[in-house]
Parts: sequence; C-alpha cells; structure tokens
Amino acid sequence: MLALLVGASVTAIGCGSSDEQKPAVPPPAEGVSIPEVREGEDVFAYIERVKGGFDQTLYKGIIGAANEFKEGDQALGIAAADEVSRKNARILLGNTKVGDLVDRPVYVDLVYDLIMQEVDPKALEGVRAFTLGELKAFVLGKPEAEIKAIMPGLPSDIIAMVVKLMSNDELIAVGGKVFNPLPGTNLGAKGYMGARIQPNSPTDNTDDIIWQVFNGWAFAVGDVVLGNNPVSSEVASVHAIEEALRDVLETFGIQDVMPHCVLAHIDVQAEVEKQFPGSTALWFQSLGSTAAANGTFDVTVDKMLAHAAERTDKYGLYFETGQGADATNGHGEGFDMVVHESRKYGFARALKQKVADAQAGAGNQPAPWVHLNDVAGFIGPEVFRSKEQLVRCCLEDIVMGKLHGLMIGLDVCSTLHMDVSLDDLDWCLEQIMPANPGYLMALPTKNDPMLSYLTTAFQDHVRIREKFGYKVDEKMWTFYQELGVIDAAGKPTDKFGDPKWVYLQYRKKKNDLRTDAEILAEADAKIAEITKRGVWIAQGHGQNPWDLNPELDKYIRFLYEDGKKSIWAELPPDFTDSIPAAVSVWTGSKNREDYILHPPSGERIHDDAVKTLEELRGKHAGQYNVQLMISDGLNALAITDQGHLAPYLEAVRKELEAAGYKVAPEHIVCVSGRVRAGYHAGEILFGSLPDKASKRAIVHIIGERPGSEHHAYSVYTTAPKVEVWGTEGTVDHDITKVISGIADTATTPADAAKATVTQLNDLFAVP
Repeated sequence: MLALLVGASVTAIGCGSSDEQKPAVPPPAEGVSIPEVREGEDVFAYIERVKGGFDQTLYKGIIGAANEFKEGDQALGIAAADEVSRKNARILLGNTKVGDLVDRPVYVDLVYDLIMQEVDPKALEGVRAFTLGELKAFVLGKPEAEIKAIMPGLPSDIIAMVVKLMSNDELIAVGGKVFNPLPGTNLGAKGYMGARIQPNSPTDNTDDIIWQVFNGWAFAVGDVVLGNNPVSSEVASVHAIEEALRDVLETFGIQDVMPHCVLAHIDVQAEVEKQFPGSTALWFQSLGSTAAANGTFDVTVDKMLAHAAERTDKYGLYFETGQGADATNGHGEGFDMVVHESRKYGFARALKQKVADAQAGAGNQPAPWVHLNDVAGFIGPEVFRSKEQLVRCCLEDIVMGKLHGLMIGLDVCSTLHMDVSLDDLDWCLEQIMPANPGYLMALPTKNDPMLSYLTTAFQDHVRIREKFGYKVDEKMWTFYQELGVIDAAGKPTDKFGDPKWVYLQYRKKKNDLRTDAEILAEADAKIAEITKRGVWIAQGHGQNPWDLNPELDKYIRFLYEDGKKSIWAELPPDFTDSIPAAVSVWTGSKNREDYILHPPSGERIHDDAVKTLEELRGKHAGQYNVQLMISDGLNALAITDQGHLAPYLEAVRKELEAAGYKVAPEHIVCVSGRVRAGYHAGEILFGSLPDKASKRAIVHIIGERPGSEHHAYSVYTTAPKVEVWGTEGTVDHDITKVISGIADTATTPADAAKATVTQLNDLFAVP
C-alpha cells in the first residue's frame, strides 16, 4: 500500500501518508444539473440539444453525474446536482451505443493508448452496436462463459460506465458469477476468499514482520501473498525484509505455493533482485490512471512495460490502486473517479498480457500470476466519507476488476478522519462479501501498526469463512492442517490462534535442538519485545474463534479513540514560543474541520503569511541552503509530545552543520500545514534567488500516523535546484524523500536526524 497507493510516490525511508493531496478544483455549488431528458435521447443528442454542438466538458460531467455521490467527484465539479440529475445521466448513458462512446474518449494519453491497444478489435466490434443499457442486461443475464467471451473487447471506460448503471445488488450479482483465478490455484475462484498477510513494522524490524506471519498462520489465514509495506526504500533494508519473508516460506517448503513481496517502488525491487538474485518473488507497484498520475509514482508506461518483460518466472506483478488517488494528486483531468479507477485496471490488464508474452518468449507456459487490489478508503473524507460510500466503491471495483479479467482483492479500509468506525468496517464486510472478491488484507488487528489506518484483521477472515462458507486455497489449507492449527475436518485445534506454536514448528524445521520449553520461552520474550515496539500480536481469541482476544480488543479500541483525539488536536497557543527562533505562518484552512475535510486548504501558505516568508527571504539573502519547517499535520500530538520534536531539532541541526550544510537559524512553524505547504514555502523562500543552478532544501517535520501508540511524526526532505523552486507547482512528492514513524518509542529522533542527512546527501548528489 500505498506502497501506499495514495501519493505513495514519495521516495521514502517511510511511506507516503493520507495527507498527501494536491489541490483539486473547488466544486461549483450546483454540480452537474440535468433537469430533464427526452424519450430515447442519448448522451450525444442531449449535448447537441442543450449546447448546439458537442461539448467535452458537459460530456465528462454527464458521465460523472451518473455516479453514486462521492465527495471526490463533487470536488471536481462533476457530481450530480441532485437525484433527478443522477437518474437522468444514467438514462442518457443507458441509451448511448458502446461504439459511439468508444469513439469519443473522455481523455487520451499514453495510458489510454496502451489500454486500447490491448482491447481485442474483433470482440469490440461485437459489442459496438450495444447500448450501455443492453450491455448491462447482457452482463446481468448471461452466464460467465458468455460474459468472458466479450470481456477482451470491453475498453476500460465502457466497463466503468456500465458499472455506473448498476445497483449494489446488481453489482453483487455480477461479482458473484465472474471469476479469474490465478494460474494453477483456486485463488480468486468462486467460493474462495484469500488473504494477503500485511506484516508491517514501524521500524522495518524483521522480527515484527515474521511474527505477524506466524500470527496469521496460527489462524489459518494467508494464501495469496506475504506483502510487507516497508518504511525504508533503501535497497539494503528492502533486501533484508525480502530475505526474512523468503526464509519463512522456504523453511516450511511453501515458496512455490505463496510468494512474498516488499511493496517498495518497483525500481527498488528490481535493483534488489539485480544485486541479490533470487531474493525477490512477486513485484509490486501502485498504478495511476493517466500518464501524469503515474508520474506522481515515478512510473511511466515504458518503464512498466520493461519491468513486465522481465517477469518470466512463476510470479509476475502485483498492483494497488484506489478511487480518488489521481484527482487528489492533481491529475483529475475533469473526469470521474470510477472511470479513473477502471483505467488503472485496464493498465494492469495490459501489463498482465505483457507478462504472458514474456513467459512465452522465455519458453515458459504463459500463465501470468498477476493480481490487484484497490485500497478503498485510504485517502480520507475528501474522496468519500461514509460507510455506504465505502461499500459502493468496493462493489464497483470488484466488478470492474473482474470484467477486466483480473484477480482482484480489496483493502476494505478507513482512515481515522472518515466517518467509518471499527464496527462500521464489520458492517461493510457483511455487505461486500456476497460479491466474492478474491482476497482481503490480513493483520493481527484492524489497526495497522505502521500505516495507522483501519483494515481487516485475521479474525475477520475467520468470521467471513464461517458466515459465507468461503474457502482457503487447498494447498495452504493442507499446510495449515499439517501445521496443526486446524484438524482434518477443518475445525480449530487447541493450537489455533497460537503464534508461539507456529514459531516452535519453524524452529524445528530449522533443526533447532533446544527443548520445546526453551523455544517457547524465547517466543514469549520475542512477543514481549515486539509488543513494546507497538506491533500487536493476537494470541488466542474470545468466546468464538473469530472474536479478537478481549484484552487486545479493548486496547485497539483505546488506540482508535486516541487516534480520533490526535486528528482533531491543535497546536497549543504557546507552542511557537517554545521553539527556538520560531517564525509563525499558517495556511488557508479556516479551522480544523476545514483542514480535515478539505485538504487543499492546508497546502498553501496564506497570503498574509506569505509576506512573513518574503521578509525572511530578504533577511537570509540566499546565504542558507537548508530551511527547517514544522507543521501540525494530521497529528499535532506527535509534535508536542515530550521527547519528540526537541531532540530531533537539536540533533538534525548538529548533523547537518557537521555535514557542511548551511542551516537557517529560524524554524518556520506552520499551523494547519500539510506536506505541500512545505513545497509552497520553498517556492517563496528559494524560487527567486539568482543562482538558479544551486540547490536549496526544505526539511519539513509534520505530525502523522494518528492511531498508533507512538504518536509518530515524519520528515519530508525536498532539495531541487532554485530554477525548479522557481516554477510554481513543479516541486512535488516525486522528488521528495521521507522518514516516517519518528517517536521516542519508534524510529528515534537521533536516528531520524542521521537518516535526514543521508537523504539530503543523496538529493544534493542528483544532477
């Protein structure tokens, strides 16, 4: 993940965060109004009637207005103004022929061109004469085999548009009959529900990571991939995690059953494999829907095609996407989130075919192991806020993924500033599961210990299997029986939910000659150490096998409430006075609610505060090349907690000056500041300096990760040339490095200070 999908392009000793959004176009108050339509009228006839000719903006607006309401579409001004307009937009689309829509693409670029290159022309010809309404009826009424016969001819935009016409029940009906299992498995087949174990650590500690794997296996969970989100994107760190995960799989002899994956940037994974052949298995990348959106991830079509061409062995590629990521990163291009999301699946479908071609070219059977999951809900309330919208998004994405011929899973998740609680997520799963997605995320609890968002726990899988009768892939189910956590009848044994038992089997496979008691004592000690680092291990269960241990459940709920408190916390009035040589600025956010619900408001320095930075620029007269900046971000407590900020400021200044950098004596303190507020500050401070070829850096300290016990903050470091700072809007996440998870109980301020200098050295070394 993100990997993290959302703004995850930041080169990191740490992942990007949910506050990384680019300004979106403010919504017109009225939205898209379609007060009436005529009998049999299609989209193009309507536009001709009301505009006197074709109008691309209205065209995009009608397509967007057909969506169920989501805040992300509203922000782009393409949400329906009311239910009548939404209904009428759907009527117009339903009356429009597929071929006419294909001939009028909403947006054309290199990603779109690739998507269309992979559409089968003969199959497309067979559906061109269908209206979208007729295509919807075909997909709803025909059996899987007939649907699969036309799927290669369906462009991504058409798949998106037909999904808009379906009710939730209709989406469930389609999701429940179209399946694209991974080669040689039942992963993604009807009646199966897989799991990606997501063993994340705030410090990339490999004990944290492998013990979460043991934990998942103790509940008979995990069959799709062991997929870690790394904190560091350095090759050595990523390699260490790859090797730890590979070792666990190889020790149990199941490396050909399930792959491992470290969700760093795909270039980093490729470099790890180059330096350490055989250490990687499945390769990952977040995808955008347009060439520009992929640029935010430092990805191009050509780059992804080249990586796909290298995937000649069993395991191919793994992708993450998410509705709203493109627009919130500044690449909405005037069309809606559903079409954007569908184009990502089209991109993935094209890359899947390239993997098949690469396998065939290497003399292997073309059987591309390629899958995808959307991260629905990770961005926040600016995309959608409610549990009902989360369910709708997931159902849309399941169907769009399946109609693209992909094995698609879900990260049914929520951030702490959405109106979706821990219990709401259970309700969402109940609504979504009849559509039978291929897999879900799986963690010891719903609270990710590194990313600090809410997702699915191991016990959720146990409950879903019990309620819906879903199965685990047979090869892994047999493994769990041999492991002893379930019996021959598939029922939990007395070892079910006991990660120490799994560790004992692991050590025995390693030919550990110690007694069971000695190994189990070591297991107790390791769990205590891991827990102290804020990584939760779920031992045992409640009254039912699918209930979380009551004590742990109570603690996770405490963290949830603390996360809510952190989200809404503000810097105290005297905070600036406590910072040495502080210069106070603020953004355009009117208040905390405005900041939370409208991220763009916190991404630019307020006009009145710009003058303060201009005065600082004049005072400095270009003599400094590093400026320290502090913002509250999404967790002011991360900044104000004792032992967090002050030790870092002291250490980083010493480290920077020792490395020869000229650090400005002042600390800029920004209220209601997001990551891009730092970029704007850099433009003001450095953009007009005369030495255009020299480099200048902003080191931006910002509160993040509400919901973990660490109250951790991050440091974003950006250091382009003056000429880049001087071009407004050019500086963005793709040229920024970040250190996440900084706290007295996680990555220490002293270690973060050293890492900051390392990152800055790397940035200054770039030509």
